[in-house]
Amino acid sequence: MKTYEHAYRTLSNGDTLAYIKQGAGPVIVMLPGWSQTAAQWLHQIDDLSSDFTVYALDFRGHGESSNAVGGYRISRLAADLNEFLIAENLIDVTLMGHSMGCSVIWAYLDHFGIERVSQLVLADQAPMVTSKPWWDDEDKNTYGCLFPDTASVEGFVSAVRASDTVEAHKEVIRGMFTPNIDEESLTWIAEQNLKMPRAEAADLLWDHALLDWRDVIVHTALPTLVVGATASIFSADSQRWIASQNPNATVEIFEADEGGSHFMFFENPERFNRHVREFLST
Repeated sequence: MKTYEHAYRTLSNGDTLAYIKQGAGPVIVMLPGWSQTAAQWLHQIDDLSSDFTVYALDFRGHGESSNAVGGYRISRLAADLNEFLIAENLIDVTLMGHSMGCSVIWAYLDHFGIERVSQLVLADQAPMVTSKPWWDDEDKNTYGCLFPDTASVEGFVSAVRASDTVEAHKEVIRGMFTPNIDEESLTWIAEQNLKMPRAEAADLLWDHALLDWRDVIVHTALPTLVVGATASIFSADSQRWIASQNPNATVEIFEADEGGSHFMFFENPERFNRHVREFLST
């Protein structure tokens, strides 16, 4: 896989964020998912940077960023993003998130507002990862719940803590892809994921899995592209629900036979990038 030169931004508390910057033009800031890295946006960085200034960010403890002592919660990642945008003097930004990266976007909007943000691209994040005890099956599907209860979260977090080898971690993430993913790519993705220490990855996952973003979603009216997939860990209906709450949102759903997994942007980058370009041109 391609390697990138990273730049670094030191935060006010001394922690360091790594990022990739390429291209010129309107600004897109790409935010990866839980335990993922900026480099995993490679198909978007290389394509979209021909017409846009692309920043791809490694969250604290992820990728090439410093392994901070603490702060492994969504609210801190949103605060880091705010510091980064201010330090880079970025305005009129398109925030593009995948999975947990979308949760960071929602937390950012909740705490810091829309002053610096003009548009959103939200790739496959549930409004709530874990079901509330009183929800029925229809609610769980509508809101995309991956886990039926907190006991299930505990089991997955424990598996994450124990999966500290590439082969073990491949089995943790394999179900997030279609069966067509090649082993070389899956190995590389697992290697990228393991740049984040497993204890910190587990702490962040626990925080992430228990948050409810529905009230932020229903009050977000920024132009938004929502992307989901029929073979994702999150229901396609949950992505349709997100788009339905915003009069300025559109939704695209990838089918399983066209790379329609949780990582549709990696498995079918041509279609994903086309939709992003079409959205940004409107």
